[in-house]
Amino acid sequence: MSRPRRQRTFRALPLATLTAIAIATMLMLGVGLAYLGVTWYSAHLEESINRNLPPEAAEAYRLVYEGRVPDEAALKTLIDHLAAESEPADLKVQIATLVYGLLSAVICALIGVYLARRIARPLEDLTTAADVLGSGDFSARVALPSGSSREVTSLVETFNALATSLELMEKRLRFNNMAVAHELRTPLTVLQGGLQAMLDGVFPMDRRTVADLLLQVEGLGRIVEDLRTLSLAIGQQLVMQRQRLDVARVVAAVVSAARPMLDAAGLAVETDLRPAPTAADPSRIRQAVLALLDNAGRYAAGGGRLRVETAPLPDGGVIIRLLDRGPGFPEDMDAVAINPFWRGDASRSRATGGTGLGLSVVQAIAVAHGGHLTLANRPEGGAVVAIHLRPA
Repeated sequence: MSRPRRQRTFRALPLATLTAIAIATMLMLGVGLAYLGVTWYSAHLEESINRNLPPEAAEAYRLVYEGRVPDEAALKTLIDHLAAESEPADLKVQIATLVYGLLSAVICALIGVYLARRIARPLEDLTTAADVLGSGDFSARVALPSGSSREVTSLVETFNALATSLELMEKRLRFNNMAVAHELRTPLTVLQGGLQAMLDGVFPMDRRTVADLLLQVEGLGRIVEDLRTLSLAIGQQLVMQRQRLDVARVVAAVVSAARPMLDAAGLAVETDLRPAPTAADPSRIRQAVLALLDNAGRYAAGGGRLRVETAPLPDGGVIIRLLDRGPGFPEDMDAVAINPFWRGDASRSRATGGTGLGLSVVQAIAVAHGGHLTLANRPEGGAVVAIHLRPA
């Protein structure tokens, strides 16, 4: 069993706090170095002056230091010698103060440059990674150095999250492009082949042949409309105007209109439509519910039963829930919710499997209303699909 990782106890300080601490430290260090240097040089200068005292003056200084009174001649010699040395000594102390002050300033400047480069290094790494990201390589990441400020930490984490999001979007875009090409290739091939066969006289130009080709055109139209819906969702233009409505009534109308389709699929529909007032786009709600009913008719027909529910939520939102007795969703639930053109059975054709964009469209409609789509499997078998709509 692996040990749980320790929670990070150190919290990065704000950049302003780190800067203030660094400045205060440099000031204290500079003053301390200058004080120590001048104090040491003053003591050294005093010792040098004492060594150069005349013998009688040195004797007088020793007696004064011991608290005894020297004779007048020796004391006068001492005072005269100290007076003669005071002016050069003061000049030397002033020069020493200047030198040690400059030396401490240089040392503090070097330390400050080191600290500044340490603080700025993540920003340089960010600049380099941003250049790589701008060139189209979305795998660029920035390692977070230890001891960084709170702002730098947040910036690095945000950049890495952005790069991860862009990389995921690039993968999805690449997959979507291949999926669109795959989805469009089959009906276009059928149309081209059928039309060419009729022109060559291989197929008769009768109503049945034209009706078969019309089915392919209708399939292309559904794909284009679903792609248009997703593009509107990306541009945040899917829901332009909300209005007050009872979601239960909208769902009831859609279920009633879809009963012939559900009866043909062999699904018995049960409803529990509790009043669920909210502000929503009725056409988009009908589109989402119809897409879910269509999916249920295609994938859950073997279960024989479908239950449709609506209910208000405590936060003021509403929920639309569909429960079936079909095979349920696969274990990789993310593939269902994220990948467009997903089908429950990869072997299904377009005629039985739809465009594969149904759940992506429903999710886009839910997100456009501030909500989300949830997918789950029932313990007793079957799937649960729920649209959560947030209040406006």
